[in-house]
Amino acid sequence: MTTTAKNYSAEHIGPLEELLNKEFMGIHGKYFIGKELGLTGCEVSLNRLPAGKYMPFLHKHQKNEELYIVLRGCGLFYVDGDEFPIQEGSLVRVAPEGERGWKAGDEDLYFICIQAEVGSLTQATREDGKRLESKASWMKM
Repeated sequence: MTTTAKNYSAEHIGPLEELLNKEFMGIHGKYFIGKELGLTGCEVSLNRLPAGKYMPFLHKHQKNEELYIVLRGCGLFYVDGDEFPIQEGSLVRVAPEGERGWKAGDEDLYFICIQAEVGSLTQATREDGKRLESKASWMKM
């Protein structure tokens, strides 16, 4: 269930182990959250690939670069003919035209994939963020 308010939306999907109950276009373990949360600047998917399984096709994008963040597990990543190992803590950025695919190793592979239009970032946190005087309940007044 998604909670939506003026300046935020929030959803709890449960433990990541339950991602295999989610499905996108016949692929189990893939859950896109952009529509549910109303994202307007990027698309995000949460992913769990069972041990030994692999993405059944290579793909590329027309406009979006992707950032893969490996949370748990290990495996192999493929980009444009290069194959390299990935594991918890691995970060992989792929340009839109990069042909990509992945395979889980001997344990389930959990990762987040963030997509955004290449070249669309116009400022970073230091330029965009603004510190406020208001406080949350756990902050000392």
